[in-house]
Amino acid sequence: MHLTSRRRGAELEDAILAAGWEVLTEHGYGGFTYEAVAARAGTSRPVLYRRWPQRHDLLQATLRRNWMAQPIAVPDTGHLREDAIGLLRNADAARSHMITTMSVMLLEYFRETGTSFSELRDVLRPPGLATPFERLVARAVERGELPAAPRSSRVINLPFDLFRHEMFMTLRPVPEETIVEIIDDVWLPLVDQRSS
Repeated sequence: MHLTSRRRGAELEDAILAAGWEVLTEHGYGGFTYEAVAARAGTSRPVLYRRWPQRHDLLQATLRRNWMAQPIAVPDTGHLREDAIGLLRNADAARSHMITTMSVMLLEYFRETGTSFSELRDVLRPPGLATPFERLVARAVERGELPAAPRSSRVINLPFDLFRHEMFMTLRPVPEETIVEIIDDVWLPLVDQRSS
């Protein structure tokens, strides 16, 4: 192993987190060790321990930098239905393969920590940041397309929950007809209370 001692600060952290992502995607959480990441990054284990005292700290930093750093594009067509369908299409194109792959790779992490995918997602999401569907609903209310009525977070974010469920159950990209059904048949009647 060749140790690179000249890198410091952000440059060293970038190298470590890039190496962590490579190790995680190649070997899963079982192979995601301080030793493997340090070797891949060309540094030492104590350097990693100083920044991330627990393995799950290093994992979360790796996921935040390499997975969550690429947000899903949120459409703004001026129409809630088209925005919602477009958002699920974008999620399917950007993340469908990665969500199922990462979930399988992280099963050992979830067992070890007693947490779930949704809890990990909440840890990785920047605090106070509205979800994409919360943004869509807020814009629709501002336009007068939806009434300004109270809606639970579960109802607002239901399309992503159904989308993820579909991916996990089929281990395939979500078909267009399923995306449209989630929005038209399930979600829009729930968020537009004038239709009830």
